[in-house]
Amino acid sequence: MASIRKLEKHQARTAYLFITPTVLLFTVFTVIPVVMALYLSFTNYDVLSRNDWIGFDNYRRLIEDSLLWKTFRNVFLYSIIFVPLNILISLLLGILLSRSWRGVKLFRTLNYLPTLTSAVAAATVWIWLLHPEFGLVNGLLSYVGITGPAWLSETRTAMLSIIMLTLWQSVGSNMIIYLAGLQGVPDYLYESARLDGANKLDCFRYITWPQLRPTTFLVSTMAIIGALQLFDQAFVLTQGGPANMTKTPVYLIYQQGFNQLQMGYASAQAFVLAVAILIFSLINMRITKAEESIV
Repeated sequence: MASIRKLEKHQARTAYLFITPTVLLFTVFTVIPVVMALYLSFTNYDVLSRNDWIGFDNYRRLIEDSLLWKTFRNVFLYSIIFVPLNILISLLLGILLSRSWRGVKLFRTLNYLPTLTSAVAAATVWIWLLHPEFGLVNGLLSYVGITGPAWLSETRTAMLSIIMLTLWQSVGSNMIIYLAGLQGVPDYLYESARLDGANKLDCFRYITWPQLRPTTFLVSTMAIIGALQLFDQAFVLTQGGPANMTKTPVYLIYQQGFNQLQMGYASAQAFVLAVAILIFSLINMRITKAEESIV
C-alpha cells in the first residue's frame, strides 16, 4: 500500500513538472495581460502620460458610442450571412469529398489550401480580383454582359466582398471537421435505414444530420467567434469603409488604442466584445441542446 502511494506521488510530481511550463506561459501571456487590461479599462491611460483611475466612465461612454454599436450591427449582418453559408458549404463539401472516388485526396487538399494562406496575403490578392476595372471577377462578368460594381467602394457590396473572402478561407478547415464527423457515423445505421426503405434524403435527415450536431455546434461556434473577431480582411480590403459599413469592433478597438492612444477606452471596448462573444456562444449552446432534446 505504501509503495502504491509513493508511486502515485511520483506520478503527480511528474505531471506537475510537465504542465508547469504551459501554466507559466499561459499565466504570463494570457492571465496577466487580461488582468492588466481589466485594470486599464477603469483608467484614462493614453500610453504617453495619463493613467488616472476614472471608475466606470469608459463603460458609460460606451453606451453613447454610436460608432461602437454600428460595428456590432455590421458584424451581426456579416454573421447572419457568413455563418449559415459557412456551415452549408462546408457540410456539402464534406459529404461530397467523403466518398471514395478517384482523385478525392487531391480535391480535399485543394479545398484546404486557402486555409493555410495568410489573411493579409489573401486579402491583397482579392483586392486585385475585385478591382472594378482590371479585376478578374468583373472581367468574367463582362463576358456575360454584366457590368460589375466597384466591390470594395460601394456600401452595398463592400461587406459582401469580405464575406466572399472569409468563406473562401474558412470552408476548407470546416470541411475537414465535417469529414471527421462523417467518418464517425456508424455504417450499421445506414444499413438498417436502407433495409427499412429509407432513401438518401431520409438517411441524411434522420441519421447524418442528427449525428453531426456536435460537429455543427463546433463549426458554428467557431464561425460566430471568428465573425465577432473579424479584423484582418476589413483592415486590408476596405479600411472599415465605405462610410464605416465594414468597420468591426476589433478594428474600432485597434483604432482607439493604437491610432488615438485611448488605451483605457479601448480596453473597455475589448471587454464588452469578450462578453458579447461569451453571450453568443452560450446562446448557440442552448439552441444546440434544445434541438438535441427535440430529436
